[in-house]
Amino acid sequence: MEAIIILVFVLGYLAITLEHKLKIDKLIPALVMMAICWALIALGIDSFPQWFNSAKHMLIENFGTFSTEEKTHLMEETLLHHLGKTAEIIVFLLGAMTIVEIIDYFDGFSTIKTYVKTNSKKRILWIFGFLAFFLSAIIDNLTATIVLISILQKIVLDRDSRIWYAGLIIIAANAGGAWSPIGDVTTTMLWIGKKVTTEHLFVYLFLPSLLCMVVPVFIASFLPAFKGNIKSKEEGTDKPKDKYSSIMLYLGLGGIVSVPIFKTFTHLPPYIGMMLALGIVATFAEVYSNRKFALTYDANQDTDIHGHHSPVHYSLSKIEMPSILFFLGILLAVAALESLGILFNFASSLQENMPMLGTELHHEGVSDLVVLLLGVGSAVIDNVPLVAASLGMFSEPIDNELWHFIAYSAGTGGSMLIIGSAAGVVAMGMEKIDFFWYLKNIAWLALIGFLVGSLTFMFTRTIF
Repeated sequence: MEAIIILVFVLGYLAITLEHKLKIDKLIPALVMMAICWALIALGIDSFPQWFNSAKHMLIENFGTFSTEEKTHLMEETLLHHLGKTAEIIVFLLGAMTIVEIIDYFDGFSTIKTYVKTNSKKRILWIFGFLAFFLSAIIDNLTATIVLISILQKIVLDRDSRIWYAGLIIIAANAGGAWSPIGDVTTTMLWIGKKVTTEHLFVYLFLPSLLCMVVPVFIASFLPAFKGNIKSKEEGTDKPKDKYSSIMLYLGLGGIVSVPIFKTFTHLPPYIGMMLALGIVATFAEVYSNRKFALTYDANQDTDIHGHHSPVHYSLSKIEMPSILFFLGILLAVAALESLGILFNFASSLQENMPMLGTELHHEGVSDLVVLLLGVGSAVIDNVPLVAASLGMFSEPIDNELWHFIAYSAGTGGSMLIIGSAAGVVAMGMEKIDFFWYLKNIAWLALIGFLVGSLTFMFTRTIF
């Protein structure tokens, strides 16, 4: 039965990686394989020789001697445990996404455009590189990429020039998301899973992440694509900003940034702080939206964004639910493999057979090569299931350098292919960037940045 479950997982995983070839959204195979894996576990509960206690992170002794009722009860408790941990991530993301959409409702991100007051291609590259790096740490790399490419489309009119900027924005956004607990889904998973803390993430990963962004941007600034000036856009062609745009931008970003601070003082789960931030931002949004609005939002009704609808209801309707459902499916599917002890056994064999490189990590001594391969793997396949698997494979304590290296590697490694990260995929869709164009022109820059950051981390971890 274990072999069948592994086969279902592999086939589902393959369908996720071939999303663009199959023309099937990755949330579908994620949900299907999750449901089938748990159904097979329920049907064959008596045939499994071992069970993994996720709460204590250890195999349960004498599981084979348990009665069917005891095994079923334990399975239900385990599933509920994993659902709770997954729900924490999902609710957190729902709150963050809603705040970002509220900011966008008031055209808050147009404020960022005022920072760009030059026509030099090289200066614009550096401006957008640093904007992507720091903005992704606050509103996550996916959203930062969408926002900056949208602004870029209003500044750089030539698409052939713009896709070069988009490529470097992907690298910078992924690098910026790695050192912040709210900057990337995988880092958020490690943070909520109590594997890393905010202060240690910054100490360990800020410099490696910064160099992961700066080095590729520095090299790219000498390329022909960034020589000269851009064609300036005619004045008066932009729509006027909402009068509350700047206030809502700073209020929304401030609310998101306050979440780690809230967690530090109260020791409550991060999603509680995010719901508080959402409540405060939503209150101001309703007050500032001084129009009459309906209490419900009809998505099929073709009305202006600033019509008679509540800004909060409108923002909730704009949330990308397919991504939320994908996280639900993939995290619970990985939880199925973890519960059977498959990931635990795989990690043990991996650590025994993989050659050690560089400084050994604490406890099991996980090889640096394993983590680097995880980064390369995140460029080929989705980094969410890779990090979810690592949570079940390794048992190092909170803030062990292994977790920080995984956060960096999985977060930045995806930049090496345009399909390797959510930021890359959304940029690919917004600018119709060709896979092989990115592979030829941007991938080598991302690889250099990834390796420079990795070497920096290996050095700095010996200091802290």
